[in-house]
Amino acid sequence: MATQQSHGATAVITHQVRDAQHAEYEHWLTQIVPLVRETTGFLDVQIIRPLRGLTDTYTVILRFDCEDDLRGWLTSSSRQRMIETVKPILAKGDSYSVHSGIDFLFEPQGSGHRVPVRWKQFLVTWTAILPLTLVLPLMVAPALHALGWHNRIVITVVVSAAAVFLMVYVVMPRYTRLVRRWLFT
Repeated sequence: MATQQSHGATAVITHQVRDAQHAEYEHWLTQIVPLVRETTGFLDVQIIRPLRGLTDTYTVILRFDCEDDLRGWLTSSSRQRMIETVKPILAKGDSYSVHSGIDFLFEPQGSGHRVPVRWKQFLVTWTAILPLTLVLPLMVAPALHALGWHNRIVITVVVSAAAVFLMVYVVMPRYTRLVRRWLFT
């Protein structure tokens, strides 16, 4: 358990919201996020909102200092009360998984808790990020310049957001399937 705690813990929560109820869910987020921020061990929360017309799923990523603190929040009475209030607008209910570090990027669907050794995670992540960090700035910066956005910080924020989105939703799921045999041996 000490090894898991030294790497922190991440919960990936998915909520599929019923049609036309996104405003209600957004309001619910304004109520639950302050509660989780006050919880012992809380480090960070990221909310990945659905792309209108493509998906109705919100993904909430919670990071805590250790798995015990994270599980404490997930099973707390405060969270359970908040989940009960949001259930009527969810199409599939409350679903989450708990991981250490960024291991969830490497865990094959339905595989249980098999996670590859860290040096293999490093190599796979690096070889996936390298092409994105070389190509995305060349594609995104000219487009932003054409729109009149010349601020280097804005360009960096847009490029990094695009890189993370592509890594989590496009590149890593496919790449880890491609190298699965090597990754898990």
